[in-house]
Amino acid sequence: MAGQSDPHLSMFSPSEVEFVAEDEIVDIVPNIRMDALNMICGDFGPFYPQIPTKVPLWLAVALKKRGKCTIRTPDWMTVDRLTQVLEAERESPREFQPLPFHYIEISKLLFDHARDDISDAYLQVPIVLKNCLLLVVIMTQVRSLIEDIRDVRFHKVETGLETISGRTHAVKLKNLSAMEVNIVRPFMVRTLQAFYKHDSPQMIQQADTTGSKPTPVTDRGPRRDLRRR
Repeated sequence: MAGQSDPHLSMFSPSEVEFVAEDEIVDIVPNIRMDALNMICGDFGPFYPQIPTKVPLWLAVALKKRGKCTIRTPDWMTVDRLTQVLEAERESPREFQPLPFHYIEISKLLFDHARDDISDAYLQVPIVLKNCLLLVVIMTQVRSLIEDIRDVRFHKVETGLETISGRTHAVKLKNLSAMEVNIVRPFMVRTLQAFYKHDSPQMIQQADTTGSKPTPVTDRGPRRDLRRR
């Protein structure tokens, strides 16, 4: 992974963060009978038709692609719950509402691979056109609410970063998600390092002189000339 192979690059790519999020546990409803799957990360199953069971998200997506299950929508991924979170985010400019650590990646994977399983994912809107009643299927507020929540939270992060000064030694941001932390962390580290070096010029000089000084040789006493044979 990029963040691990390069020590100077502390930000993971979105696909890498999404890969980590695939280990999150979700509920599925199988439509087949299958023995338990023994994985390195654990045992999952056995699977029985119409009996819910818990599996990692990557396994749920794999079974869904093969038409062997449906994925249950998480409790937090409903219109009512997301509406409450969005209102609370807007009313609290200095606080972040608790959400799953990988809520952005989970919602994206579900919309990409299990859109038909998401409750309230579609809405039929009646439209009258030339005396004909049409039912137009459109996306409901689920995806738009998640995008609005993400935008509000990112705006909070940007506003908070503007308040950082040279006297800032640490920043505490509670309830941030993985993607938000991934975006903020590199900028935050570089900013604090820049402030620290600017306020402590002697540390810069000490670091520069330390790197340029040769390694001292330990004095082992007077040397003796070797006799020739």
